[in-house]
Amino acid sequence: MDAAELGATLRARRKALHLTQSETADLADISTRVLSDLENGRETVRLDILTAVATALGMNLNLTVTLA
Repeated sequence: MDAAELGATLRARRKALHLTQSETADLADISTRVLSDLENGRETVRLDILTAVATALGMNLNLTVTLA
């Protein structure tokens, strides 16, 4: 999943929960700008921010690491 797909998934979940960006950012303890950038694929995804947003949206992270 690339940054744009991740952002679209987070946006869709937020909208399904009828939350604004401001409400979601408050729940995740991040700025609205960071959430907007994340939803639009412009933010470099930091694990702590992604975890906070996922938790705020009631989502789980399933990370798979592939070593070459």
